[in-house]
Amino acid sequence: MKLVSRLAWLCCGAMLAIYALMVLVTLPRIATEAGGLLPFDLRPLGYTHAEAVAFLSALTPAGKDIYLTIQHRLDFVFPAVFALTIAFAIVLLTPSRWGGLRWIAAAVIVIPGAIFDYLENAAVARLLKAAPEALTPELARAAHIWTLLKSAATTIAMVLVLLLLIGWFYRRIAGRPY
Repeated sequence: MKLVSRLAWLCCGAMLAIYALMVLVTLPRIATEAGGLLPFDLRPLGYTHAEAVAFLSALTPAGKDIYLTIQHRLDFVFPAVFALTIAFAIVLLTPSRWGGLRWIAAAVIVIPGAIFDYLENAAVARLLKAAPEALTPELARAAHIWTLLKSAATTIAMVLVLLLLIGWFYRRIAGRPY
């Protein structure tokens, strides 16, 4: 388990570094390039067709370039690193008596979120490549749905890790083996 623990911390560090770059650098720059409107990545509850059109209409060519290059490169790595971090956390925080089921539970919890995140990223790229006046409600709706599914899946995964962390602390305080 030492190797798993080390890999978990490595993934966690990479995830936090990528997240910090996105939240502190690229996404604020994109928002600035869109006149203060929030980028699609900062709308966990999705967006309407009208909101997508408004964002795309306000977004400058420089902002679109940052979104499609730097932001999407970071967001290409992030879902996998996030999923690995959460999976390792689940494995490490779940009682060892679960054996191999810990790995299965981790996979079942993290894989949907990663898939939905990649599908959302692909849909956002299609939105960004469309002219605002040519953006169809169906294209905006598809991106919106992937955003909602990703948000729900990642929230479930993070809540599970939080609950496991509370259980781990409880077992440690109570002196029970895990």
